[in-house]
Amino acid sequence: MKIQNIIKIVSAIIGFLAAFFLLRIIGTGDDDIKMAATMGDFGTISPLVELARIVLFITIAVTLLFTLRGLFSDPAKLKKAGISIGLFVVVIFISYVLSEGVETPLKDGEVLSANGSKWVGTGIRTFYILSVIAIGLMVLSGASKIFKK
Repeated sequence: MKIQNIIKIVSAIIGFLAAFFLLRIIGTGDDDIKMAATMGDFGTISPLVELARIVLFITIAVTLLFTLRGLFSDPAKLKKAGISIGLFVVVIFISYVLSEGVETPLKDGEVLSANGSKWVGTGIRTFYILSVIAIGLMVLSGASKIFKK
């Protein structure tokens, strides 16, 4: 059996299940679902949520499988990926070094640890650094196209 046939069959089964669960939710109605949820019964919604999780995990697995297969089939691609991952780790390291951690009280009464605060700062700084790099590369690409003409 070809892989395309298997994909079609699995897609049809997932589509049928999703349509069945959706029609069940629509048939139950908003008020009944809300009433059941207040009593802790999520039986109407849970199957659709679980199906969505299964589809998500299948999608992630297939994407990783084919990405890794493509990377390991070509040494040049693997080298570029390794360099990119290494540069990303360097950006995270720089962001971590520049961040400071301070214990912070949260709204729910919990306390965010100094280490947790430092990692939050690291994520924000990483985002800013990568944004500046992306904008710089777009400007550089646009300028090089203008000057080549």
